[in-house]
Amino acid sequence: MGKQKDGTEAAAGFGCINRRAFLFASGATVGGTVLLTGVPGMGKQAVEARVSRYPRMFVENMSRLVLNEPVRFKYPDKGRNSNSILVKMGEPAGGGIGADRNIVAFNTLCTHMGGEMGKTFQASHAVLGPCPFHQSTFDLTRHGMIVSGHATESLPQVLLEVEGDDIYAVGLIGLIYGRYDNLKG
Repeated sequence: MGKQKDGTEAAAGFGCINRRAFLFASGATVGGTVLLTGVPGMGKQAVEARVSRYPRMFVENMSRLVLNEPVRFKYPDKGRNSNSILVKMGEPAGGGIGADRNIVAFNTLCTHMGGEMGKTFQASHAVLGPCPFHQSTFDLTRHGMIVSGHATESLPQVLLEVEGDDIYAVGLIGLIYGRYDNLKG
């Protein structure tokens, strides 16, 4: 064992590494990786882009929406874990559609452990929740961002389009709880 600068004993073979040595070793590792991928035939394979095609599904007419009264529907399919709500909020919302940008839709399963929150919309705070399992709550005006609780991810937001008076669900941002692929329920 050897002595360190501060007078403490260092274990044999396990001396402290200083910041300069750490940065030099890290830089050498990254630089080597970059150089190796530049060698002909190494790491330059063409990869085809994978594009997901979500179904376009009619949800509701804009003229039938009532302020702060959720409309329940299933998307992207009629299968398990596809419960969603469409809500006309009292204020503009992230990803909102309509003249006031206040109509949004979200999957209603908590991203923590899949608790169903379809009946827990609180208009006074513009949140969905609390989840019946661990009390997670999500802000629907801010893309379904977690407000409180154990969840660490935002609610999956259903992308919406308007055609005349009709509202269509056309995609999802985020992964539905319990699925490894939103289109393979």
